[in-house]
Amino acid sequence: MTRTYTLKRRAEQQAETRRRIVEAAVDLHGSVGPALTSLSMVAERAGVQRHTLYAHFPNERGLFLACSELSLERDPLPDASAWRTIEDRDEQLRVGLLAVYGWYARNADLVACVLRDAEYHPLTKEIAELRFEPSMAAYHEVLGENLTEKQRAVLRLALSYFTWRTLVRESGLEREAAVRAMIQAINCAKET
Repeated sequence: MTRTYTLKRRAEQQAETRRRIVEAAVDLHGSVGPALTSLSMVAERAGVQRHTLYAHFPNERGLFLACSELSLERDPLPDASAWRTIEDRDEQLRVGLLAVYGWYARNADLVACVLRDAEYHPLTKEIAELRFEPSMAAYHEVLGENLTEKQRAVLRLALSYFTWRTLVRESGLEREAAVRAMIQAINCAKET
């Protein structure tokens, strides 16, 4: 009986250590960025030795995967399938863009660091594409249905984190106003 309890306790301690490591990495990825986060920094922030970190994550890729999984578990990307049932195109765009912009607002610092580092850091680029591209493809498919080529180009602009940041963070628009501006731009693109 004591042996079973000891093994269970040890497994709980290992899970707790792993969680601390992943949370430390997520925090660092959202402040200094994945490319500048060293394993030593993660170990220090998590309060573990490097050999303990390596026991849980033998390579950086495994740690990056765990970080992105935890981030998306805490706040999943919006699900585009719910938007399919909205028949009015402008309302569908409004609901979809509001959801995406809301997610950007809640995750702004982390997304900014990840997208910045993905420009030059191959591992960050790989994980960002793995985690974001399926959702982005679904957004383009659902929201871009029945749009012209030019409108789909403007939709791509509307769905960009950098567009959200420019409109909301830098220009001070409320989220609803930013969404209305992008819907207007998409609708105007049809006429040109």
